[in-house]
Amino acid sequence: MLTDTPPRDKNRSGFLESDRIKTLDLPQNEHLPTIAKLIESAMQTGKPANVLRPCEEFLKQAAEFYGTPECSIRVLAARPLRVRETWTTELFGDYNPETMLIRLWMRTAIRKEVTSFGTFLSTLCHEFCHHLDFQLFKFPDSWHTRGFYERTAALYHHARGTPRKTLIWAPLRDGRWRIDWPRTNRGA
Repeated sequence: MLTDTPPRDKNRSGFLESDRIKTLDLPQNEHLPTIAKLIESAMQTGKPANVLRPCEEFLKQAAEFYGTPECSIRVLAARPLRVRETWTTELFGDYNPETMLIRLWMRTAIRKEVTSFGTFLSTLCHEFCHHLDFQLFKFPDSWHTRGFYERTAALYHHARGTPRKTLIWAPLRDGRWRIDWPRTNRGA
């Protein structure tokens, strides 16, 4: 995962604030982990309609906890695939701040297989954190900063019921950062 390049304009202060906020309050109850298990079970059916209901409940509970408006969600089949001359990319999910709509794709682009539960839940948490950036933190944009990824990881590990890893960041020359996965996974 790479962070966005820091902006040089008036949005720089918002970007730096997003980078600074590395924690996220988490519910002290088991609502989100319980709902996450329902999402995992529903994914085994391979039907987006079955996955939609627990995702809606997850977002409702999360929005209620954070005191934000609820956002809506669409669970779609195979991920869109973009192919260019030198690269290919898949879209896992997205968030539209104007409509407060999250879209998640639950099947891989090429083989059309149901994605792993961990990937799907991580994407759901990621897109919901974009919603929080606009609705809770009141940022003018939702950047992929180190803080954003830290907040997303906190929500994901809470919902998954797994221990949180300390993310180890490596700087790049252009002002961006990348997660050093080998060191992160070793716990270094």
